[in-house]
Amino acid sequence: MESNGRGQPPALILGGVENALSVTRSLGRRGVPVRVAASFHSAAIHSRYCTAAYPAPQGPSRADFWEDLLLGGGHPELNGSVVLPCDDFAIEFMASRREELARRYLVGDHVPSQQRALLDKQETLRMARENGIPAPLRWRVSRVADIDALEGKFDFPVLIKPIHSHRFQRVYRRKLLVSEDFGDLRLHVSDALSRGLDIMVCELIPGPDTLLSSYYTYIDRDEQHLFHFTKRVIRRSPRNFGGASYHVTEWMPETAEMGQRFFRGIGFRGLGNIEFKRDPRDGRLKVIEVNARFTAAQELLLRSGMDIAWIIYNHMIGKEVPRVEAYRADLRMWYPLRDLAAFRELRARGELSAAGWLRSIAHPQVLPFFSVTDPVPALAELRRMLNKRVLKKGYGDRNRAHETSGRTTGRIERGTARAGVRSTTQEAVQDHGTGA
Repeated sequence: MESNGRGQPPALILGGVENALSVTRSLGRRGVPVRVAASFHSAAIHSRYCTAAYPAPQGPSRADFWEDLLLGGGHPELNGSVVLPCDDFAIEFMASRREELARRYLVGDHVPSQQRALLDKQETLRMARENGIPAPLRWRVSRVADIDALEGKFDFPVLIKPIHSHRFQRVYRRKLLVSEDFGDLRLHVSDALSRGLDIMVCELIPGPDTLLSSYYTYIDRDEQHLFHFTKRVIRRSPRNFGGASYHVTEWMPETAEMGQRFFRGIGFRGLGNIEFKRDPRDGRLKVIEVNARFTAAQELLLRSGMDIAWIIYNHMIGKEVPRVEAYRADLRMWYPLRDLAAFRELRARGELSAAGWLRSIAHPQVLPFFSVTDPVPALAELRRMLNKRVLKKGYGDRNRAHETSGRTTGRIERGTARAGVRSTTQEAVQDHGTGA
């Protein structure tokens, strides 16, 4: 097993964006050699704390890349690494190769069957209900005709949600679709099914995004929790459906209790995050999604004093686990451009004034990409976002000019472990959603 001068095995991060960057910084600052196998446009690859980068192609082909990298025998320097997945493709890959990976690497306590089940959003909701956790109503649809049987069973708007979010986002570059009436619903369902996606129709839990909260924990093989953490959302963009633009730390006992009930009920092992929304119709918390990995809010946890990457790393290498009993409350993480869009939408609806928005951000802020001592990742992310906006507009113009040609696709070329080669255009327009 390779280690540095302090006897610390290297960490290998698979996939991810801001969550991968936060984990890289957390471990790198403590002297852990950190290698990153993610998209070239992932901010973590550009961090000063990334000691080796293995640029990977985007999307499903990353599984082949990671298999060659980790199991192909060409990179003995990686043997003995602590492997940390930071997106759903990495979770899927590790679940499918658990036994082979465990013979060469430290892979944690996750159970592959649980990982696969939590990637299936309908199965996640089924497990929640089975363990007494309220969940939104949902209906699996496999053909357009299934929609007709649902008439009268729900109010609009409704959500078309993926069974597997990471595959859905590859196509639509968003977490879900929204339908306002049956005609709209049929069109969305028809389009999603024609693209080979597994989907369900799900009721919309009403109310503002401030009703969203999350619980984080790690449960080891002895059924012990290594930490407990909760936070809530202030705003998302787009409202009710998009990624969070503004988070805040807050200990929420009911959220924690419901999260523990879910994870213990399914016999969960490893790192878990569960998000709820309080339904104003009955006052109950209802599960929205579950992730068995680090999420986009990772930097908020780190800066609040809950350095879960360091906790998990020490657990995985068999060292004494740091105990954190408390963390800083009312600490906020802010995505400036995304939150500006959220403000504009809420202002147009008459729900937030300019003065109210300015008051809400008049706090010390955690920025997910920026660090004075590690500035390059923020510059790389800014460049990626600008490229995406320009190229997305170009794709939109091209799609409107060629409506009969279907969707635009980009060519992916398989790269080597040291220099994954990929179509820059396709990469730049990819969304980098990483969860709650």
